Amino acid sequence: MINNTFLNMIEKELIHKVILISKSPYDPIVAKNIPKDWKCLGTGNYAAVFSHKSNPNAVVKVYGRSFEALEKEANVYTQLGIHPAFSNLLYKGQNYLVLKRLDGITLYDAIAKGIKIPESVIVDIDQALTFARSQGLNPYDVHGKNVMMKDGRGYVVDISDFYKEGQDEKWDDLVKAYYKIYKKTLYKIPVKIPYKFLDFVRYSYRTFKKIKWKVEL
Repeated sequence: MINNTFLNMIEKELIHKVILISKSPYDPIVAKNIPKDWKCLGTGNYAAVFSHKSNPNAVVKVYGRSFEALEKEANVYTQLGIHPAFSNLLYKGQNYLVLKRLDGITLYDAIAKGIKIPESVIVDIDQALTFARSQGLNPYDVHGKNVMMKDGRGYVVDISDFYKEGQDEKWDDLVKAYYKIYKKTLYKIPVKIPYKFLDFVRYSYRTFKKIKWKVEL
């Protein structure tokens, strides 16, 4: 439950003071002027996520633009219901959502830091996405930066695009890479991989997918 004290802190401190800058729809939002005792946990193309030490079990996702997407994300959480691998909606404000906090490390960061990713994590996420489909949702834009693990369990952090139609192959391709490449190499001998190299791989993958899509058309 979210009490009125925490909601007042969100409205009067975070929302009133923080500045979210969106230079491009394709670049992450930049968060500035973050109030004392608030911490920015991450940013995406539409919103930034914050936490406050007084409530370690919740995060506040503040939208900097595309506010219609906020309504769609709230509806996705309502339709999804409760599942251990997903967060859940605790409160909806005018331009922010309060969500249950999921702790852990993203698979993207795990690879960069040389931390082993157990197969149980992949299985958990696969099962979670199957559950989402059973609820009438379409797991969309699921990739290494928005899934995480903790104590050998897998979690899906961002479901904001699960309302979209069409087929998205990012997670399927990641699973293929996990079994065909990762399990045979980095899982056996974990080494740190520079973020610049991982970003290059992400860019190359997206470029390849765009070219493939145009060719198939």
